[in-house]
Amino acid sequence: MKQRSLFVTGILGLAVLLLINTVSEYSFVRWDLTEDQRFTLSESSKEAASALENAVTVEVLLEGDLPAEFARLRQETRLLLEQYAQINSTIKYTFRDPVKEAEANPELIRQLQAMGLKPASVTVEENNRVSQEVLFPWALVTSDGRTEKVSLLRNQLGADMEARFNNSIQNLEYAFSDAFTKLGVTEKQEVAILKGNGELEDIYLADFITSLRDYYNIAPFTLDSVATSPEKSLGALKRFEAVVIAKPTEAFSETEKLVLDQYMVAGGKTLWLLDAVGISLDSLLNEEGEAIALPIDLNLNDLLFRYGVRLNPNLVNDLYATQIVLATGEGNDSQYDPVPWVYHPMVFSSGNHPINTNIEALRMQFAGSLDTLENDYAKTVLLRSSPLSRLEGAPKIISLETIQQAPDQSAYGPGGNPLAVLVEGDFISAYRNRVRSVDFSDYQDEGPANKAIFISDGDLIANQVSKGRPLELGYDKWTNNFYGNKDFLINSMNYLLADTGLINIRTKQVSVPLLDPEKIAAGRTRWQLLNIGIPLALILLLGGLVNWLRRRAYT
Repeated sequence: MKQRSLFVTGILGLAVLLLINTVSEYSFVRWDLTEDQRFTLSESSKEAASALENAVTVEVLLEGDLPAEFARLRQETRLLLEQYAQINSTIKYTFRDPVKEAEANPELIRQLQAMGLKPASVTVEENNRVSQEVLFPWALVTSDGRTEKVSLLRNQLGADMEARFNNSIQNLEYAFSDAFTKLGVTEKQEVAILKGNGELEDIYLADFITSLRDYYNIAPFTLDSVATSPEKSLGALKRFEAVVIAKPTEAFSETEKLVLDQYMVAGGKTLWLLDAVGISLDSLLNEEGEAIALPIDLNLNDLLFRYGVRLNPNLVNDLYATQIVLATGEGNDSQYDPVPWVYHPMVFSSGNHPINTNIEALRMQFAGSLDTLENDYAKTVLLRSSPLSRLEGAPKIISLETIQQAPDQSAYGPGGNPLAVLVEGDFISAYRNRVRSVDFSDYQDEGPANKAIFISDGDLIANQVSKGRPLELGYDKWTNNFYGNKDFLINSMNYLLADTGLINIRTKQVSVPLLDPEKIAAGRTRWQLLNIGIPLALILLLGGLVNWLRRRAYT
């Protein structure tokens, strides 16, 4: 009788398991009990995935026998893609091992590198043996004949391995949502790159423009016609939702300022990157190794003043600095040594706004400072110099010999000088109650709520050039370091144009605790005994208990 009861119970249990498996094929339920909601997609991510109508294929180039950190990165990527696939059934994903595939197709590695997929060289140390492995921590997202590259591993200056992988895992949702957004964009807003006042040449804006084209339509706009047809020029400018003013070197006329003012009052968004002092590193590469930093008069002070910002004619000298490379020696004995250069500040974000959250340190070059003035506009300081910085007025002689001198830290501080400011509010014309050079037929004294960003370094937007070709914005070819300039500027444009979905994903904080390799090595034997001994002990204990119960039941 008891045997029959056990048989019936077993059959019922098996039937319940089959029922659960059958139901799970048609319905998906997931409970995210993590404190940081790591396995819950944000609404912006869901919208980006849902907007894709055509089939989407995601190829993750991270498979095979991987080091522990990369294996964790692969697992987190798989879990994330599972969530996207539940939102949109057209999203299919696969995992590939390009290194193994390259054994049969040696050209594969070269093809991947030609696509811009840079491999990661990983040093693996196990059992006192050190080996070097090459991995491709990338994913390719393809839809309707278009492919977007997704970097799974983020660089982070000065970060240890745990922090780097934590940052990479935290960035995964943004990276894939960004790719889905680019593939799903159908109607793009218009953005103008201002010309006519000695702004940066196109080759130095190439990577920024290329990156921005994934989201917006980009076109140049010159102010040359303002002198003859100011009203027509203003009408043409108003067709753009935003304008980028990148490092002008020639003064603006009163009519040009009035056109820009009326554009802003009418609701046009502006991103200003301005230098108040003229000097560059190239100007120091002479026999004397020095040059004079001179103020630049852009004739913008009154315009910026009315919007609550003052651009100061000075330079930031910062002990938290990026490096430049100088040659020492002569002929074949020449050596190229990276040295910190105090006039190229390394700016760390305070993370006080979606624009500057979870981005890499930025590199500025001969940046000045901004002052925020009291008025009705809301102002947010997005970037500041470090606590160990000071301001130096211009004119000033800048010499490379300062590299040889140890800085006096007592001469620095308190620092924290504003370098980038976001201004928001109902814009009021800077020419209100003033004599105007032109009487526009549709002149506006007041306008709707608007935004503008002012940055005191024109070179923040400039990419380097190698052999006549533009490099990625934020990459320094001399030191091989990557900085967060591009992320900051793309976030700035997204925020100005109300595309806040993607940058809000950046604010999501994910903490992924990784195993400490030193502790693993020190307690290797103890953990092996625990992992093997405890399960064996439990099996023996349960086996003995079951045997005792059976003997008692049948005695």
